[in-house]
Amino acid sequence: MPTTLLKLSCPDQVGLLARISAWVAEQGGNLVEVHQFTDPQAKWFFTRMEIDTHTLRADLPTLREAFEPLAAELQAEWTLRSAESRLRVVLMVSRLGHCLADVLWRWRSGEFAFDIPMVISNHEHYRGTVEREGIPFHYLPVTEDKTSTFRKVASLWDEARADLIVLARYMQIIPPELCQKWPGRIMNIHHSFLPSFIGANPYQRAHERGVKLIGATCHYVTHDLDAGPIIDQEVIRVEHFHTVEDLVRHGRDCERIALARSLRWHLADRVLIHGNKTVVFRD
Repeated sequence: MPTTLLKLSCPDQVGLLARISAWVAEQGGNLVEVHQFTDPQAKWFFTRMEIDTHTLRADLPTLREAFEPLAAELQAEWTLRSAESRLRVVLMVSRLGHCLADVLWRWRSGEFAFDIPMVISNHEHYRGTVEREGIPFHYLPVTEDKTSTFRKVASLWDEARADLIVLARYMQIIPPELCQKWPGRIMNIHHSFLPSFIGANPYQRAHERGVKLIGATCHYVTHDLDAGPIIDQEVIRVEHFHTVEDLVRHGRDCERIALARSLRWHLADRVLIHGNKTVVFRD
């Protein structure tokens, strides 16, 4: 069933869900899925509505225009789009390709419905893998002149008209100016259960600490390294006899799962950001 997605967050007040639902009804919309949450501490309201497209009386541009007065009155951040529209996702990778391979498989199999205009890497390792899929591969080595490199990266993002950037184990720090230009549109999979063991070599330090759980964290990238809003986390139990290599192997499974879930939820407008936290209406 073709559907239209309304995602919205705003300051909380009495009757919000009723007012928004009434507006949908006025447009001839039939609600097929509704999620809502109110954060009592932040006094903030969040909702995601899935509307049967067939019952709507107007096209999307007209609907957006009709919704603007109510959204302005509610001081809302909102999007309204077709669930069938395909986002443009740029993938970035370095030396480790397990997350890239997993996303490409889910994309090729049709599990993920989005377009990949390009893959960018600071190494040549996965050119063949990417180009076999018919996707342009851009090799941008990171030299001492990182400013120049990331100027080219930003130019490629613009050229791709990217809706989302996925750092599929891209092991370079995104400059603050790019984080500010693309808020909530750069997703990173971090190879540890944040906020524990941030930075490099988390599995080595986790092994030295004798942890019983390891994990991975998928989050949006901000100027504050590894501290952006968390979308999803995955954990697995480890034992005293596991080596660092075992932890790395288990950790990669966690990374694939956390990234896949986060990407799926983002593509379906199920993630709403407020400050440094997210509300995720899981499927």
